[in-house]
Amino acid sequence: MDVNQLALEYSAELPMWVLEELVDVPDTFESDEDKMRLVNVLARRNYREGTGGPFAALVIDSTTNELVSAGVNLVLGSGLSSSHAEVVALSLAQTRIGNWDLGADPEHPRELVVNWRPCVQCYGAVMWSGVKRLVVAGDGPELEHLTRFDEGPMVEDWAAQFESRGIEVVQDVLRDEAIEVYREYGESVDSGDVTVYNARGTGPTGD
Repeated sequence: MDVNQLALEYSAELPMWVLEELVDVPDTFESDEDKMRLVNVLARRNYREGTGGPFAALVIDSTTNELVSAGVNLVLGSGLSSSHAEVVALSLAQTRIGNWDLGADPEHPRELVVNWRPCVQCYGAVMWSGVKRLVVAGDGPELEHLTRFDEGPMVEDWAAQFESRGIEVVQDVLRDEAIEVYREYGESVDSGDVTVYNARGTGPTGD
């Protein structure tokens, strides 16, 4: 075979508008609500910019409450199905610190803040990333019903599985605010303004 036809690398680049949103963010966060509020802002703008779905994530230094990285869903912008917000944020954090294990430094454990319970893909990505804490806006069928995304066959005891591996889980942080972003996105789906990128067009119907 002609090996010159094979791709040798892949990448996903954070859009510049994310940096614009981060310029005025304080150096440290005061609360989980402050962190999630930024996540929801990024998630709402992300789908409006056409970069991907209404999802965003932050990696935070749990000791200093400083931002380590920010990520948004880049599936549409990158053409890569794995470019979910969690994967982007975790990968950028690992790149920044130069270590695949975000929990390697006991003095600076990291946490992930994301605007819903991770999908089946990101469940594993978060679990193996080394983060010591996971903060989510919520869990339940609302995301799939409102957005029409297929989140995959998640286990019922997903939070307990994280906890058993030393990852603290904090739920229902600004849940209503996150749901409102999904509701707005669903309305854009109905009007044909955005793309729901379930593989082969399968997944929840939103009924």
